Amino acid sequence: MKIKLAVCLAVMTLAGCTTSSTGRSQLMMMSADELNKMGAASFEEMKTKEKISQSPEVNRYVQCVASAITENVPKSAHDGEWEVVVFDSEQVNAFALPGGKIGVYTGILKVAETQDQLGAIIGHEVGHVIESHSNERLSSNQASQMGLSLVNVLLESQNIESRNTVMAGLGLGMQYGVLMPYGRSHESEADIVGQDLMAKSGFDPKASIKLWQNMAKLSNDAPAEFMSTHPSNATRIKQLTEHLPKSTPFFTQATAPKCVKPVM
Repeated sequence: MKIKLAVCLAVMTLAGCTTSSTGRSQLMMMSADELNKMGAASFEEMKTKEKISQSPEVNRYVQCVASAITENVPKSAHDGEWEVVVFDSEQVNAFALPGGKIGVYTGILKVAETQDQLGAIIGHEVGHVIESHSNERLSSNQASQMGLSLVNVLLESQNIESRNTVMAGLGLGMQYGVLMPYGRSHESEADIVGQDLMAKSGFDPKASIKLWQNMAKLSNDAPAEFMSTHPSNATRIKQLTEHLPKSTPFFTQATAPKCVKPVM
């Protein structure tokens, strides 16, 4: 058992612990090349299953905002062209994937009232890529499964009768105590990184606060914060407001793009 535990800990340690731009420790168990391939494959699959917008005006608008954002993305996150696709759907959503892929659903354009608010959305999603959150999420899931497997073997070796109950409790504790807060820390970090990114790209960072006020109107039935992978809207608004003095100087030094939003 001691040998198995040592092997597990060694694998997790050798996989690499790094630090995000905000100073948060990160566990990375996958290579950038692996993630880029996964991102590209997922994006290609989505394009075959989701309806793609054929509106020239909508595509031009989203491409304009996305181009302004991606020009300021560090080369370490993605060095090359970004592929941006607008999906024709009422879904209020957007995403960015490793390998330079961005997807925007037309439904979110009704919530993002201005180019600045859309800049906040795309900045946030690209922030996940910049901070390698996909790598962290996959790595944390792998590490948690390794840990639970070790505990299960230990309980079996000790002939503990309540092993199933203990394992069920540990699984629930892992979900609410580690994985969900881990998701919330990712979202908060992407909010802050995204606010800086949008400001550097010429979008007013105050729009990120207005965006989440708009989002709050749509999510009255949202679950309690501790049971969600996302921070509450109130928490996000508070954090973005507190960070505004740091992001605003980036905005004052940038040139605002002129992206024309079509009538929705």
